[in-house]
Amino acid sequence: MTHRRPRPPNGTAIAPDAPAGLTVRARPWAHGTVLALHGELDLDSVVVLRHALDRALALPGTVVVIDCGDLAFCDSTGVSVLLETTTRAAGFGSRIELARPRPLVRRVLELTGATDAFAVHEAVPP
Repeated sequence: MTHRRPRPPNGTAIAPDAPAGLTVRARPWAHGTVLALHGELDLDSVVVLRHALDRALALPGTVVVIDCGDLAFCDSTGVSVLLETTTRAAGFGSRIELARPRPLVRRVLELTGATDAFAVHEAVPP
């Protein structure tokens, strides 16, 4: 018999044994899911984002918008997960888009060339 952890309240994704450096709130929108990130996305917290993306991409043909407005920091590990997930999502007819990246996060995306891999929006879909 397997024991499953209860689902976190209010669409918050929390991975087992994950540090508190990143929280992800999920909400549906007309074409898929908006994932609002809060905190720091780095080697220690990337598991939280992976977990949330896996859930958001459970159905093929969906659009996941990642709201970066409250993301204070993103390192190359976070960018790598976003790029890997974009490739995987495309195989199922889905896509990942980014919204409201702060200047520091936008700069990391630019330095790594990741801005070419995503549609980047200034606002989050309603």
